[in-house]
Amino acid sequence: MFQHWLTGWGYEVVAVKDGEAALEALQADRDIRLAVIDWIMPKLDGLEVCRRIRSGPSEPYIYVVLLTARDNKTDIVEGLDAGADDYLVKPCNPLELKVRLRAGVRVVELQEQLVAAREALRFEAMHDSLTGLLNLRAVLEQLEREMNRSIRHQSPLAVLVADLDHFKLVNDTYGHAAGDEVLREAARRMKECVRAYDALGRLGGEEFLCVLPDCTTATGLIVAQRIGAALEQAPVVTPSGPVPITTSIGVASTEQGGVGAADLLVRAADAALYRAKAAGRARAALAIPADFTRRSGELAALQA
Repeated sequence: MFQHWLTGWGYEVVAVKDGEAALEALQADRDIRLAVIDWIMPKLDGLEVCRRIRSGPSEPYIYVVLLTARDNKTDIVEGLDAGADDYLVKPCNPLELKVRLRAGVRVVELQEQLVAAREALRFEAMHDSLTGLLNLRAVLEQLEREMNRSIRHQSPLAVLVADLDHFKLVNDTYGHAAGDEVLREAARRMKECVRAYDALGRLGGEEFLCVLPDCTTATGLIVAQRIGAALEQAPVVTPSGPVPITTSIGVASTEQGGVGAADLLVRAADAALYRAKAAGRARAALAIPADFTRRSGELAALQA
């Protein structure tokens, strides 16, 4: 009877014979968002099914209507406390069930909108609004996590610090709108050069940081050269005309030093970056032992 009603109202129905089967179906199929559950069922009763649903993942949310012949207030409270969202006394009127399910659909839709909004906020908090890459805080946090993992597994970790060459000249010559397009396209090309589990972020301005887990010094240099070639391969199309771009990249890895000190690894890559610029730009350079012992003031002097 219920299945006939529900199918007629346009719902796709999964019918089961007992509480255990109901729980298995709800846990196996994450597309099920509404559940009409009888209080009295073999193996597991409706209250226990509700409790187990609510003790599991909260998303996606499952809206539960509990059916029962019990109609006193204590039973209603017990059903709601177990995790049911609504309560319908049998024998139930099909119109009343239809209305309750419509309300459930609205609740589920609002919950989905809330989840989507929360995910959007989380994404915005972690990503650079212009390029879509990880922002400064997020990429440095990922670097710390990868450094800890590198220590635990005794695996190499490489970082690249990349800086677009003559970017101020791009802004001055073509305008800031063109400069923004160059940054977006440079980020897109860089992302195509790294693995899905590598972390690529914008440090600020035209500077980027790439974190390469399980990556040796030699492989880090290869990735840097691949990025350089990808950026140089074609000018960036902008409203102000095509803009050629190149990048200078510094490479440092825990094989060279900086084990357990993420900031030191980045400073070493940064020092290598400025040697690449001093050597003529549009190239990658490896960190040298002295880069892992430089203090911030010494690095500032090198950059100057």
